[in-house]
Amino acid sequence: MSNKEQHRDTYREEAYELLAELEGSLLELEESTEDPELIGRIFRALHTIKGSGAMFGFDDIAAFTHDVETVFDMVRNGEISVTKDLINITLSARDHIKIMLDSPDDADTHKAGEIIASLKKFVPAQTDAAEVKTPSPAPSPPERGGTGKETTYRIRFKPSPDIMATGTNPVLLLNELQEMGECTILAHKDEIPRLDEINPELCYTSWDIILTTLQELNSLRDVFIFVEDACELSIEALREHSIDDAETVHKRIGEILVERGDIHDNDLRNTLQKQRPIGRMLVEDGLIDSRKVASALAEQQHTKKVAQKHEKTDAASSIRVSSDKLDTLVNLVGELVTVQARLSQTSASRNDPELLLIAEEVERLTEELRDNTMSVRMVPIGTMFSKFKRLVRDLSSELEKEVNMGTEGAETELDKTVIERMNDPLVHLIRNSIDHGVESPDDREALGKPREGFVHLTARHSGANVLIEITDDGAGLDSEAIRNKAIEKGLIDPNAEMTDKEIFSLVLAPGFSTATKVSSVSGRGVGMDVVKRNIEALRGSIDIHSQKGIGTTITLSLPLTLAIIEGLLVKIGPEVFVIPLSLVEECVELTGSDIQRSHGRQIANVRGEIVPYIRLRDKFVINGDTAEIEQIVITRIGENRIGFVVDHVIGEHQTVIKTLGRMYKNVEGVSGATILGDGAVALILDIPKLSQSAMNEEVRMVNTF
Repeated sequence: MSNKEQHRDTYREEAYELLAELEGSLLELEESTEDPELIGRIFRALHTIKGSGAMFGFDDIAAFTHDVETVFDMVRNGEISVTKDLINITLSARDHIKIMLDSPDDADTHKAGEIIASLKKFVPAQTDAAEVKTPSPAPSPPERGGTGKETTYRIRFKPSPDIMATGTNPVLLLNELQEMGECTILAHKDEIPRLDEINPELCYTSWDIILTTLQELNSLRDVFIFVEDACELSIEALREHSIDDAETVHKRIGEILVERGDIHDNDLRNTLQKQRPIGRMLVEDGLIDSRKVASALAEQQHTKKVAQKHEKTDAASSIRVSSDKLDTLVNLVGELVTVQARLSQTSASRNDPELLLIAEEVERLTEELRDNTMSVRMVPIGTMFSKFKRLVRDLSSELEKEVNMGTEGAETELDKTVIERMNDPLVHLIRNSIDHGVESPDDREALGKPREGFVHLTARHSGANVLIEITDDGAGLDSEAIRNKAIEKGLIDPNAEMTDKEIFSLVLAPGFSTATKVSSVSGRGVGMDVVKRNIEALRGSIDIHSQKGIGTTITLSLPLTLAIIEGLLVKIGPEVFVIPLSLVEECVELTGSDIQRSHGRQIANVRGEIVPYIRLRDKFVINGDTAEIEQIVITRIGENRIGFVVDHVIGEHQTVIKTLGRMYKNVEGVSGATILGDGAVALILDIPKLSQSAMNEEVRMVNTF
């Protein structure tokens, strides 16, 4: 790939991030229309997209974004008010920029013209938006990754003694400078007379100011625009700081004094020969007074502080790595884990103390490498949550409902692959919550509810899983209506006894829908079964709780990562299987007497609690004699406990998950495979699927009976 293409790809990545930030900020601005920080954030995002676009050859994006940026510069200056219509048009502009990034050939120039024309309607009549000058950079520092430059200025401000007679307070001017950036101010008070000689109406103080800011020189001069004739003023740019510039240069006190014209270069050299602290020597020689040395020292300390701040920023900076490289790294770590398991097994069989020591060290390093590699793939789930605010806003408008969205636990981290594959299921669930769940404003008001409904997304860790909850305060599910629809479709027997939870799970069946009419959003019976399949493909589960008239909560349980898991090795005859350790609660013995006491039923009494179990030997048709004392591996799926009978429990095993080939991917009860240390293949059991299959079989037997 050429450097040019590499830079263009880098721009696209940054632009996508800026567009996500732009969308989020616009949605927040709709709630707080006068928030200057949000307005500044929107302006900076547009400014960076435009500026970088022009730099890397995206001239069409730069030209289009310029007009949007111009309007928000006027918003920033208080010339235009923020309205819902302005937010709508700007969101449309954001969508058009994304299309121009994704596929420039598909970008509709007519649509772009309509957007710009709509934006220009917000410009006051006396101003032609096309003639508005290019906006100046935002007054506050750009976000990390922007193109802003900071400059350090030396300002020497000596007001005339009678400046306060004109109503000017010099302190207010200094305060205004402080708001522009990192500022160090040193007051010179040597001209202040004795107390009995002071005229309280005169100003005897002058100031040296060192300011590091994003503002241009003219902006600094504007601070003193009304007092230029009543002061001695000099403003000098010292150094420009790039956000990505790690160079650190600190000038010596002598260099600063010579540069400022406070001392001659020859005097400095003569004094340096005495090899004493430069500031003290210059004062003792009568070449300069102490206040000027103190001012130069303050300048030196200021520039050091600014440089150190940039160094810390650079040290904590991140780098962009393509997802393909991360996937390759994870695969290599997975192979290393397999080899490490083989090394541990070999060293144990040979009983060589030195080899065992090496194997233990390799195991420790491999585990650390695995954990660090997995952490690289973990990203905050909030990156996904933020996308849905726009979905809720647009969909509630389309359905003429008032819906607000809240989030909690956005900092919860999840494997990036899981997040990518969770997008479509969550879209379906949120759409259903708004369409089927939340009532119309008038209906809610008649029911004594607030006109505005809510959809709340929550994420939190639970052991080796992440739980995502989608909650609404809508009408809830009607268990009777669902049951009748299921009977009508032949999904259940009319005489079957089912709990509300079992009835609610029927909405996940293919083709199931209780909608009375088909809309652009739902009603065709497509969606919830897709959600279930996608969640199960991620080795996750879905749970539904609902109260009629109160609302519905859908809980998704997902694994933290899809690449490597901790497993429990079990053996049935000659075959070895892996059960995900996160689902295992305990292991207990199953003897012949236990089987006799249950009278042929597959249930076990575990400390007074009845736990049903599945014989995996029968499930997978494995021939051979059973062990004299079998083992029951008891697992928990949601609120249910279920056991799996095996011959032997071998122990814990760090499992690298390998996907099955096309011929085996539809095998029920198996989610993948792994390679053991001796090279043998062990199948990874899909515990939720096996449990569901057993429950369905039990229901069929009851209905048949």
